[in-house]
Formats: sequence, C-alpha cells, structure tokens
Amino acid sequence: MLTNDMFTSHKVVDKSVLSVKDLNQMVKDLLTDGIGQIWLMGEISNFSRPSSGHWYFTLKDDEAQVRCAMFRNNNFKTGFIPQNGQQVLVQATVTLYEARGEYQLVLNKMQPAGAGLLQQKFDQLKQKLNEEGLFDAMYKKSLPEIVRTVGIITSATGAALQDILQILNRRDPSLRLIIYPTQVQGDTAAAQIARLINLANQRQECDVLIVGRGGGSLEDLWAFNEEVVARAIFASDLPIISAVGHEIDFTIADFVADIRAATPSAAAELVSRDKTEQFRQIEGQEQRLSMAMDYYILHCQEKLNRLVNQLQEQHPETKLAKQLNLLQSFQHLLLSSIQQYLISRTKQYTEIDRRLLQLSPENSVTQYGQLLVANYKGIVNAVEKKLANAEHQFAIQAAQLNSISPLATLERGYSVTVDDRQNVIRKIDQVVIGETITTRLKKGSLISKITQIKSK
Repeated sequence: MLTNDMFTSHKVVDKSVLSVKDLNQMVKDLLTDGIGQIWLMGEISNFSRPSSGHWYFTLKDDEAQVRCAMFRNNNFKTGFIPQNGQQVLVQATVTLYEARGEYQLVLNKMQPAGAGLLQQKFDQLKQKLNEEGLFDAMYKKSLPEIVRTVGIITSATGAALQDILQILNRRDPSLRLIIYPTQVQGDTAAAQIARLINLANQRQECDVLIVGRGGGSLEDLWAFNEEVVARAIFASDLPIISAVGHEIDFTIADFVADIRAATPSAAAELVSRDKTEQFRQIEGQEQRLSMAMDYYILHCQEKLNRLVNQLQEQHPETKLAKQLNLLQSFQHLLLSSIQQYLISRTKQYTEIDRRLLQLSPENSVTQYGQLLVANYKGIVNAVEKKLANAEHQFAIQAAQLNSISPLATLERGYSVTVDDRQNVIRKIDQVVIGETITTRLKKGSLISKITQIKSK
C-alpha cells in the first residue's frame, strides 16, 4: 500500500537521478576538457571508408585498442589512404560517442609513423628555438656589400656543389671559394656541419658561408633540423645563407640563418655579382677617376704657374732689373735738375748782361767784367763740381749695386755651389758623401758628386 511518505521520498530521489544522455554528456565534457588534444601512435585495424567520406578504424598496440573517427573535412589533408596494419602518428581529441556510450578519438591530423615522429620533433624544436629568440630578425646579419671569398659547407660529391660552382663561374669567376666538405645525411652529419661552421668562424678566411644540400625527403634533410646545427648557425659571426633542398623545403636551419635561399643555385646568385654589371661599374669608376685626375693635374698646373711667377719675382735678375730702373730714374731726375739749374743761371746771367749794357758805365765795365768773369768761373766750377759729385755718387751706387750682384761675383771668376734643393753651400756640414751638387759659373754649370770631404 502506498503512503505519502513514499511519494515524498520518490520526489526527492527524482531530483538527483540523471538520464543516460545527461551522463554521457557529462562524461564527454570531462574527457574533452580534461584531456584535450593528444598525440598518439598505433597500428590501424578495421579501417572502413563509407560513402560519407569519413574514416572509421581502430588504433591499437600490443595491449590495448581504441576506436577512432576522422571526418572528411580533416582526412583529405593527410595526403595518403591508411591501410590496415600501418603504423601512424595521430593528433586527436579524446571524446565520447554519446549514442553508444563509448569513448573514442576524433582525429585532426594523421601521418605515417616515421615521418610523423620527425615532423613532431621538427615542430617541437621549431617552437622551442622560436621562444628562445633564435629566429628573431634583430639577430639577422646582412651580407657584405662586396664579397671576395665564399665558404661552402656541403657534400663534396653532391649536385648542390656543382650547381653553385657552375653559377659562380658564370657570374663572377673572380670569387675565391673555400669548400668545407661534409656529410649532409646520416647520424654524424649534423655534428660535422656544426663543427665546420665553428671552424670557418675560427679561421675567418671567408666573407660569407653557404650551408646546404640538394633536395630530398624529410629524413634526407634531417641533419639541417638538428639543434646542434641551429645553435652553430646562430652563434656564427659570419653571415650564413641556408640553401637546403628545393623551394618548397623548409628546415630549422632556414629559420635560424641570416638569409634563406630557395635552392643552392639561388644562394650562389645572392653572393655573386654579374660580371657584365661589374664591367659597367668599372668603366664608370674609370671615367670618374680620369676626370678626377684631369682636375687634379689642372689644379697642380695652376699651382705650379703661381709658384713660377713667385720665383720669377724673387729672382736676383728681377730684383737687379728693378734697382737698375730705379737708378735710371734717379739719373734722369739728376740730369733734369742740373739742366734746370743751368737754365736758371743762364737767365740770371742774361738779365745781368742786359742791365750792364743798359748802364754801360766805362768805369765799371772793367770791374763788372772782372766780376762777371769771376762769377762765371765760379758758376762753371760749381756746376762742374756738382756734376762731378753727381757722377761720383752715381759711380759709387753703381759699384755698390754691382758688388752685391751674384752676376758680378761670377764675372770675377768666382762660382756658386748649391745642393739639390738649391740651398747655397757655405759649410762642409751642409753636404754628405754621395750627394750631387751643382756649381754655377759665369757661363754654364757643373754637376758634381761628392766623394770626399776635408775639413781645415
């Protein structure tokens, strides 16, 4: 028999009871939010591919298995069709298929196990180095404006080296090449590449380094995804061009290097200048140099002309000519003064003679005649004395001028000896044995070489 207490109790129980749907939804939320996305590796089995385009399969290992689904909007990106028994690496979200109450994985990415592990390692190292700042543009070094020596770190027998050499020989045969041969594939390749980068920096014998190889699979290029190579590139003082694989290939070395070249051939073009362009630049520089030389020679010629003019003005012959002109001016002035003086005296004499003729006293004629004769003689004597004195002064000045003239010294049989800087030699300590000296005579010069020096 039902009672009120029983109904009351049933109502309380109803408030705490969940439906199966609610339960599954809660579990799904717990799985999705609590675990989130994971990477998982396993073997595919029970693979099915219905007309909807979705993929359903089981992922298992030796001890367990889990059901998986990969919907059409994600599985078309994988690039391959999985096969039963194939080992794969998947990125998935842990969730619950509510209709059956079974937990499953919903896949976002899938890769074959080998390539997948490498890609995972690639992504992890890339993220790590990026967070450390190894990819930052602020650390990238520019290529030198003029590259004279190029270092190449690659396989000595690879096609990449031949491509680089062919392009450098065609574009700029003047470039000096230093090849650091290394393995570019295999377990020891990364360590060898890093060691050669450090060695090139120690030697400092090149201006830029090309580090790379030809194309290949992810496994083939893996040496350039190793951390030891990335850190060697980052620590390099020399600018480094990464030239690994083809244009579509990207490696960790590409992100760390100062410049990434799409191919080894592209790297060769980056470090070389086209020889035709170089010829044009050289011709332009030659023209500018020729113009500069013409201007310099013209400037030197103008300076030489100024110095020649100054030298001519300071030359003894020029000074002597000026003094001679001055002396002639004085002589002309003196003669003019004497002439004026004579004219003045003659006028006085004529005036006196006229007055005497007017007066003409016989008694005074004799006295005045005697006085006139005396005055005339005095005047003549004075004029002659003044003229003689002037001529004497002229002779003295001419003799003095002649005595200080270097030409007069040479006329008397003396000579003037100068060194190669045109300094007059007065003492023996002005010269040394073996020096060339010039002796200037009245006519001509003698050039001698000192073989012996004797003191008094």
